[in-house]
Amino acid sequence: MIAIPFWSAELVLGLVWLAIRAALWIKRGRIDWKREALLLLMLVNLAVLLRITFFPMTRLNGRVQPLILYTGAVWPFRVNLIPLVRLLDFADRREMLLNVIGNTAMFIPGGILLPILYRKLDNFWKTLAAGAGISLCIELLQLPFSVRATDIDDLIFNTLGTALGFGLFAAARAILRSTDKPD
Repeated sequence: MIAIPFWSAELVLGLVWLAIRAALWIKRGRIDWKREALLLLMLVNLAVLLRITFFPMTRLNGRVQPLILYTGAVWPFRVNLIPLVRLLDFADRREMLLNVIGNTAMFIPGGILLPILYRKLDNFWKTLAAGAGISLCIELLQLPFSVRATDIDDLIFNTLGTALGFGLFAAARAILRSTDKPD
């Protein structure tokens, strides 16, 4: 059994991010503070995704419980590849809506930040593919953890959240462009 504490995982994520950013600052000889602030927002978004998608939502004495890897309980994987069928498994409509809205909402920031941060993600389809790719990576990384399940519904709703986020980004961009045009 391997226990991964939440704060340790967040600390490692933060230190890796800081090391990569510091190496790039040294290489470039400058720091673009605006871009760094946006990248920090993306890091916070990834930290929240890590918390929600990997660590148990229950708390003990107010503390987030560690992610447990039981090496003897890895197989068989808990996988659902049939879209929307698991929505019927929730105890009530409130839980189902919380799952759907939560899985959608947590990817909206990515749909906004990805096209701002990465110029190659300059259209809906590229941003959607990036969001779906991030979601797919999360779902695949959940495979060895017996307390987590890999579910096509999560991929669908996460991707929908990315689409909604890109829609907000595109609307804001259109409004800003229309106000920048000279009369």
